[in-house]
Amino acid sequence: MHVFIDESGDPGFKLDAGSSPIFVTSMVIFRAPEVASETGERIAALRQRLGVSPEFKFNKCKNDYKDAFFQEIRPCSFRVRSVVVQKELIRSPALRSHKESFYKFFVKMMMKHDGGALHDAKVLIDGSGDRPFKKQLRTYLRGNLENDVIRKVELRDSRRDPLIQLADMTAGAIARSYKKDDRRHHSRWREMLRLNQQLEDVWEFK
Repeated sequence: MHVFIDESGDPGFKLDAGSSPIFVTSMVIFRAPEVASETGERIAALRQRLGVSPEFKFNKCKNDYKDAFFQEIRPCSFRVRSVVVQKELIRSPALRSHKESFYKFFVKMMMKHDGGALHDAKVLIDGSGDRPFKKQLRTYLRGNLENDVIRKVELRDSRRDPLIQLADMTAGAIARSYKKDDRRHHSRWREMLRLNQQLEDVWEFK
């Protein structure tokens, strides 16, 4: 089993100074490595055809490229499970004041409340940004999840891994569905995932 994790939004709480009001973390679950490989090849080929460089990022893609992306992965067999955090509802001082604690906690909660989906998983997480922290995350997850959940945790450069890009695109699609000022498009790509029968669970943390 291969699991790819990325997020949309940031863990900051300066909501009136640019921090995102919503934080979403998503994991894309593949049961068969060959299916993961085939999906990655489709995404890489699409990126070449569209001339997207260096990678697919939901918040940087034009709408027609988002449409093309979710149409391209329609035949692919994977499951998406996500946690959505509306930050204004968070009251814990520790989570509000420590970005690293916030991030680790919600990645852990997403994997812990997995509906029995995870077993002996190789977990691959976007390694861009603060790499020392992401390395700490590996130890944190191993210490806070059951032994049979994770086999291995690796950090991957999203620019070189199409399936980390897939996790970014799914997290972005779900986050966009909460942006009510974009009435025309806000649920468009989340609905594509649902119609593809790839969206297994979206847990709104409260």
